[in-house]
Amino acid sequence: MTDLHRLSIRELSEGLKQAQFSSRELTEHYLKRIAKIDAKVKSYVTVTAEQALAEADAADAALKAGHAHALAGIPLAHKDIFCTQGIKTSAGSKMLDNFISPYDATVVAKAKAAGLVTLGKVNMDEFAMGSTSESSYFGATGNPWALDHVPGGSSGGSAAAVAADLAPIATGTDTGGSIRQPASFCGLTGLKPTYGRVSRFGMIAYASSLDQGGPMARSAEDCAYLMNVIAGHDAKDSTSVDKEVDDYVANLNGTAVKGLRIGIPKQYFNVAGLDADVKARVEESLKKLEEMGATLVEIDLNMTEAYVPTYYLIAPAEASSNLSRYDGVRYGYRCENPKDILDLYKRSRSEGFGAEVQRRILIGTYALSAGYYDAYYVKAQKVRRLIQQDFLKAFENVNVIAAPSAPTTAYKIGANLSPTEMYLGDIYTLAVNLAGLPAINAPVGFDKDSLPVGLQLIGNYWSESQLLSIVHQYQQNTDWHTKRATIAEENA
Repeated sequence: MTDLHRLSIRELSEGLKQAQFSSRELTEHYLKRIAKIDAKVKSYVTVTAEQALAEADAADAALKAGHAHALAGIPLAHKDIFCTQGIKTSAGSKMLDNFISPYDATVVAKAKAAGLVTLGKVNMDEFAMGSTSESSYFGATGNPWALDHVPGGSSGGSAAAVAADLAPIATGTDTGGSIRQPASFCGLTGLKPTYGRVSRFGMIAYASSLDQGGPMARSAEDCAYLMNVIAGHDAKDSTSVDKEVDDYVANLNGTAVKGLRIGIPKQYFNVAGLDADVKARVEESLKKLEEMGATLVEIDLNMTEAYVPTYYLIAPAEASSNLSRYDGVRYGYRCENPKDILDLYKRSRSEGFGAEVQRRILIGTYALSAGYYDAYYVKAQKVRRLIQQDFLKAFENVNVIAAPSAPTTAYKIGANLSPTEMYLGDIYTLAVNLAGLPAINAPVGFDKDSLPVGLQLIGNYWSESQLLSIVHQYQQNTDWHTKRATIAEENA
């Protein structure tokens, strides 16, 4: 019973159904690991032990009665951006440190309905704004592969929890790479679905036209199991698309790698900041896919230089609008003894928001202001359409597009990169959100410092099954996804 954390989701599901162990035993196993290890990793903001054990007992009863979902009794961690009824939902911010949600996000509700057990809420960059998880009000999370390095962001707590075997699967959100980049930094598989595939209801908004929830796990197979639960139309989310949902698990071998055309954008592999080890590992993974029968096709994505400036106009503009609700009046942080209503607004916001969030609100408010709206925001939206068309043109000739997930491996905590350096690190992920496309990260090796490297595959709209299938077959022929950080091997 000491190695339950080494089992895949399929193995956990089969073990629970065959009564090899109970959900309570499995949940207690993870809670013990969290108690022993997480003081070093700092992935969890809130551990919901009492609720988790109650949910485990309910799952055990359903399993015994023979009417349980495939994932009933399996623990998971939720990014602290998903509202959870009766549990603090902070979005990594002082602004919401006292916010107890009165309802569940749709993703949380679907997980509960399937019998999944919530271990707790995990750390993240404040309001999902960041690439390191250092902007969290609760402090930095460590990367399980090297605790003095960042796990990536903004879903850094989700990535670190899975990589340290403190949860078998986790939810994340991706607004500009926040599932794929931390999955890359922590040696995991992470899927950013097509915009509208997973409900955003109850997911605290950063940039509403870009945000999308998705799964983070060790393998494509594990991600497929969670996608089967969380994907689908939701009438509560006006941007949710009413489109039939695939059985992602059943389709894991549904895409033939033989004959697959993989686009290789020449612009992506000539980026100035691309680390040599990252480039080498990604190229090796593409060679492996080629050996499996895929064809590599060089393509042009001519809008590459527009990704960062376009994103960093649109996303902050939407953040400026979305975060205007945090004014100290109805809920969230309120300054003490305000002199008047203006003082209440100013001090509540300046004291409640961290530096990075304030920076993006200011950029966005400027871009939306009179005299600049047409020059910046409207122009950025026009360029966004050109970026989308660039991808659609490429997909006329290829099935998927390959790229690194990040130009480097994980940074050191406290590296103090400038905002510009940090933003440029998102070069490979931003366009996927601007275009609303699905994309997946797969672990493909390590750099000279033994830090994980990730390959990103970008698909056309609604091609999540295809992406999961390609990565699943790659993972049947490699073992990078099975590698574990030293801290993950520590037994509870």
